This record gives sequence, C-alpha cells and structure tokens, in this order.
Amino acid sequence: MYRIKEVAKMAGISVRTLHYYDRIGLLRPEEVKENGYRYYSDEDCARLQQILFFKELGFSLKNIQATIDRPDFDRRKALMNHQKLLEEKKQRLEKILQSVEKTIESLDGGKQMSIEEMFEPFDMKKIEEHQKKYEQESKELYGHTDAYKESARRVKQYTEEDWRRIKEQNDEIYGGLIRLINHDPRDVEVQSLIGRYRQSITDYFYECTPEIFRGLGGLYISDERFRKNIDQYQHGLAAFMSKAIEVYCDQLESK
Repeated sequence: MYRIKEVAKMAGISVRTLHYYDRIGLLRPEEVKENGYRYYSDEDCARLQQILFFKELGFSLKNIQATIDRPDFDRRKALMNHQKLLEEKKQRLEKILQSVEKTIESLDGGKQMSIEEMFEPFDMKKIEEHQKKYEQESKELYGHTDAYKESARRVKQYTEEDWRRIKEQNDEIYGGLIRLINHDPRDVEVQSLIGRYRQSITDYFYECTPEIFRGLGGLYISDERFRKNIDQYQHGLAAFMSKAIEVYCDQLESK
C-alpha cells in the first residue's frame, strides 16, 4: 500500500489532483484511515496509470471514466492503442524538432523553407484518426443493439457527480459479492446483490431484461475482456457472478 504523497511523487502529479480524482469517483484509494490518511493499492496505481495515459492523449476525465468503468474494458488492448497513439505523437514531435532546426538554419542564411514545410509537422490528422478509431471500438462491437444505443444516449448526459455515484454503488455491490464469494450462488444475500446489480444497469445504462442479463452473465466467462475486467477486483469473481446471474434468471423464469 502507498500513501497519497508517495503515489503523487511517483506519478508526477499533485496531491490535490489525487484528492480531486477521489472526489469525482475516478480514482478511490483502497483505504482511508480514521486519521484521514489515504492508502493506494497496486490495482489503484494501475488504474491511475491508465488515467494518465488517456489524459496524455487528450481525453477528458468524463470520457476516461466512462471508458475504464465499462464492464468490457480491456486494459491490455487499451495499452496497445495507447502505444500506437504515443508512437504517432513521438513522430510528430520529432518532425516539429526537425522543423525548428530547419527554421534556425533558414534564419542563419541557409535554405529557405516553404510554407508547407513550416506547418507540415503540426498535422494532427493521424493522431486524431487513431483517437476516433479507439473511441468507436465499443460502438463497432455493440452499436447495433438497442441496449448500446440507449446506454450511449444516457451516458452523454452524465456529470462527474453522476459517475461518482455510479462507481460508489458498483463498488459497494462488488465488495459485497467478494465478501460472499465462497457462498453458494443461491444464497439469499448473494441473490439480493445480483438483483441490485441488474437494477443498477437498468437505472444507469439500459433496460436490463432477464434475457439480456442472462447473456451478460454468460459473457463474464466466455469473453476474456469481461472476465479480466471483473477479476481485477477478485480472482474468480467473474465466474461467481456468472453463476449467480444464471440462478437469478432461472428463479425469475420459475415465478
């Protein structure tokens, strides 16, 4: 565990920034002591790294939160996309440096630069193309569904306070399920949490019908992106939730 000052120093950001991320629900410390000291886990630091990568590439905090809190968020795939964008950015900066050198040479009486040469390094087209491609990956995968369209419509309207509230609720549900992970998925308390989980999807994203919910539970074990995203909280949580969702939907059908 790392104290807030240690995390701020390692990440090169201010303590005030970490306090702000905590306040809006973007990055919560693993533990807050009675004296107010904040402690961050390795998982928290990994999330912060992802946030800083997105910020470096020009994403707003609202979009960052909407992206990394998606159930299907794939950290490895995100890092690969970051790598491509940063390589483009590196090439652009190298061209700007070369342009500076050529401009100095021109001022010192060397070869005169053309207008096109002056502004060519500032072309953001390739970087913008990669950003748009990254932002639309989820849409390309799920955009044909009514659920995705409804979710996209809702999240556009959410404020930072809304995202903080959503994250707090999800963290509470996940925490409860982790505490009960060794219980039978049919356990009354487990089923109550699963019911709350389904309701939160309906409340904040789209109408989560029993059919959709059962399909989502299946994805938690069949789709590696979903499984990894959930298992980052606790190994085996995705499989546990999948089974509990199956029980929940079976009980609904039997009523």
